[in-house]
Parts: sequence; C-alpha cells; structure tokens
Amino acid sequence: MIKRINFFTVFGIIFLLGALTLSGYNFYDEYRAAQSVQNILEDAAEQTDEENNVVGELVVSDYLLDPEMDMPVKTVDGQKYVGVLKIPALSLTLPVLNDWSYGKFKIAPCKYYGSVYQDNMVIAAHNYRRHFGKLKTLKPGNSVSFTDIDGNEFEYEVTEVQILKPRDVEDMTQSEADLTLFTCTVGGRTRVTVRCERIK
Repeated sequence: MIKRINFFTVFGIIFLLGALTLSGYNFYDEYRAAQSVQNILEDAAEQTDEENNVVGELVVSDYLLDPEMDMPVKTVDGQKYVGVLKIPALSLTLPVLNDWSYGKFKIAPCKYYGSVYQDNMVIAAHNYRRHFGKLKTLKPGNSVSFTDIDGNEFEYEVTEVQILKPRDVEDMTQSEADLTLFTCTVGGRTRVTVRCERIK
C-alpha cells in the first residue's frame, strides 16, 4: 500500500513539474513574441523616418492606379512586412508579415490571403494575449485600421464576430468582408473570426 502511494505521489509530482514547465515555456514564448513585435515596430519607424525625405509633393498612390498590384514589403530583421494593423479597442498595434507559416506566427500576425487594395485581405495570428488572444471580445462598431508600407491608411469597422470550424477555409477567404481577422481558440478546435467593412 505504501509503495503504491509513493508511486502515485512521485508520478503526480512529475506530472505537475511537466505542466509547470510547459506553462512556463508558453509564457516565455508569448513574452518573446511581444518583445519581437515591439522591436519590429521601432525598427520600421526608424527606416520610415530615414526614407521620408519628400515634402509638399502631390503623390497618387500606386495601388489606386493598379489595385491588383502586389502589396509592397519592407524587410526588418530578415522578415518581410506589408504594414501595421491597429485595433484600438484591444490597445494593439501590430506589424503584419507578408506571408504565413507556423514559425512566422510566433513573430507577428501574418497576411493569410488577399490584399488590402482589393478589399479581401485576411490576417491570421496566434492567440497570444499580445497578438489576437482577445479578438473574441471585439464588438460590431469597433474600429480597426491597416497602414501599408507606403503609408496608405485603410479604416474599417467591425461588422461581425463569428466562430468557424478549422476546415472552413473557403468561408474564411471567400466572404464579402473587406478585411477578416482570425485566430484559433484554446486547443485549436475553432477559429474566432472578425469581419470588417472598409469605411475609408
């Protein structure tokens, strides 16, 4: 009886240590992602200040002449970014990577599909608290903005918050929304999906 109790006690302690280690790693991973985002925003701002030397000239944005053009990118720390997403209701300002992979999700939100110029862009991110972890708390009427690398700002209003199944890729990419934001729920069983309408 004592041996059995000792076995379960030791097993319980090992299990608890494993859970604590995993939780610690997840917190560290989230902290590292938040620091990475801050560094990227600072580096991009410095580069933009150095590049913006033209003052007082009327410039017609390229995307107005060719909405099907590829979104311009800026390389920071070896990664290509297409712009900055702001969600005031969540106090978030996040750089957005040009394309996605599971590794890139650990750095910043990623363009998953489409283009801001064609009003069909989809942005995905991890459910880290400093990325899209609080996306489900957005409400219709909340404002969202996206600024591309050339400084063109696009303003949106949240119209709907949905929960989709992980395999509903077509529902994610073929909606009538001008901008879609999504992340997985804890455990990855569903996707929190926010639809936005462009207002400016």
